[in-house]
Amino acid sequence: QVRLVESGGGLVQPGGSLRLSCAASGFTFRTHMMMWHRQAPGKARELVAIIGSADGRPIYGDSVKGRFIISRDNVKNMVYLQMNSLKPEDTAVYYCKVKVGTSDYWGQGTQVTVSS
Repeated sequence: QVRLVESGGGLVQPGGSLRLSCAASGFTFRTHMMMWHRQAPGKARELVAIIGSADGRPIYGDSVKGRFIISRDNVKNMVYLQMNSLKPEDTAVYYCKVKVGTSDYWGQGTQVTVSS
């Protein structure tokens, strides 16, 4: 079955960096677009970044453009989110997501807290 496991979250000061990882299994990773979303307390889930399957072309949400970088390793079946210049408003649970067929699959999420 499809399984996504995020890691790498934690507490970081404003201006700092974190790298999130998502380990994927149960589907043909290299042929699927991968996504990162986030959800802050009391807010709707928000798309952070998308990376294409074949060309690995990234698309970013407006709030993270120029600060976050999404990447993938099709050998290790991993997707990453490098987060730089972090702000308090980046505080959220970050989720990895994939659409396989007609179904969406989510990881359990990893908490990122940006605070001094």
